[in-house]
Amino acid sequence: MSLAVRVIPCLDVHDGRVVKGVNFVNLRDAGDPVALGEVYDAEGADELTFLDISASVEGRETTLDVVRRTAETVFIPLTVGGGVGTAEDVDDLLRAGADKVAINTGAIARPDVIAEISRRFGNQVLVLSVDARRDPGQPSGFEVTTHGGRRSAGIDAIAWARRGVDLGVGEILLNSMDFDGTTAGFDLELIAAVRAAVDVPLIASGGAGRAADFPPAVAAGADAVLAASVFHFGTLRIAEVKQALADAGHPVRRPSAVGGRGAGW
Repeated sequence: MSLAVRVIPCLDVHDGRVVKGVNFVNLRDAGDPVALGEVYDAEGADELTFLDISASVEGRETTLDVVRRTAETVFIPLTVGGGVGTAEDVDDLLRAGADKVAINTGAIARPDVIAEISRRFGNQVLVLSVDARRDPGQPSGFEVTTHGGRRSAGIDAIAWARRGVDLGVGEILLNSMDFDGTTAGFDLELIAAVRAAVDVPLIASGGAGRAADFPPAVAAGADAVLAASVFHFGTLRIAEVKQALADAGHPVRRPSAVGGRGAGW
């Protein structure tokens, strides 16, 4: 039997608050990360991703206090990223309560850190976050960006995903910077291209607007689907997305009602 498709809300955090914009600009406040994490846990989210989107821009570490408080209140796997550049950063985040750690700019600056982290902690804890956008100048037609999509890394996105896996990442978080926050649907071409290049779990991110947008992302090759604004601002509920996936024939985990938690659908 196929593994269940994971539905993952993403908390983009800036200065301790969850924010969301279009292509990482014109940010709107979406609430307290701890409170939102509790809601998504209760609604049946399979995992939670916490990204400090200002960490790499401002050269500071992810706010460990917010990570600790979030980890203390949710009972689903928590992935944390933002400003990660060393194995020590990963150690700090794991000790604060993260189950997995996402790395982006730090790995581009020094790819060998992927192997260092994987050897020390195992590849199951390391997620390579790839912020990709279309660039006809790259062999695949997609390039890697950094700093919230504001800078070109000058690297082919598909080749980078493949190299990350070769170096030891256990999962790819693929975010389309062209589609991010647009609610126009996922970049299916990008998802399919990365799926053809790597054999580790692939999380699709960027562009979800309707429940109907999620099944095509899975059909294109995603093992998990991630979204932010549609959940934060009440456009969609976790159960709606899972129902759409189930209706399309994709296996999902039903929310648990144990202890009164879960959406009960």
